[in-house]
Amino acid sequence: MAVHFLFDGPENAAVTILLAHGAGAPMDSASMTATAAALSAAGLRVVRFEFGYMAARRTGSRKPPPRAETLNPEFRAAIDELGAKGKLIIGGKSMGGRVASMIADEMLDAGKIAGLLCLGYPFHPPAKPTQLRTKHLAGLRTPTLIVQGTRDEFGTCDEVAGYELSDRIEILWLEDGDHDLKPRKSISGFSAADHLKTTAETVAAWAARLGA
Repeated sequence: MAVHFLFDGPENAAVTILLAHGAGAPMDSASMTATAAALSAAGLRVVRFEFGYMAARRTGSRKPPPRAETLNPEFRAAIDELGAKGKLIIGGKSMGGRVASMIADEMLDAGKIAGLLCLGYPFHPPAKPTQLRTKHLAGLRTPTLIVQGTRDEFGTCDEVAGYELSDRIEILWLEDGDHDLKPRKSISGFSAADHLKTTAETVAAWAARLGA
């Protein structure tokens, strides 16, 4: 079955970012749409796609999310079908970024990608801090940027500080951000728009350095 893509940003951009959604929300969720708009405003080409179980929900199927690793072939297929020209970064929101991280080194070695972008990485399930999803991140060779809110229930700033992570991983911490990177303005002084702007500017600068 052909992959359905959503495109944002200039067609002739030097960098394309292929993003998958999180476990429970589609590629056109408010969070994904706002993120795509911010990244494209920074001059990046943003492409979103859905895994089969999520696409099926649009026609009435209510299948639960499968185990993340079973989605690896679908992400590989999306990369191949997109056939991006120039520099390609793969990633996604939460589970989407986790799936991308599992195939990143393989795709890097094949010359298909230049980097990995994770938006709210699910380091562990909420309220289960000992069930870590970090083993493969210790030896990751792909240049990686993780954008994480400091109060993300899937991995707070204090928790992540104790993890063994590859030196290829950079983390942008967004003050008081939750799993959708949204802060409480009354507490942090930042708005969701502020954090999206910071994210987009940081991603654009990081992406420009890849392969330099």
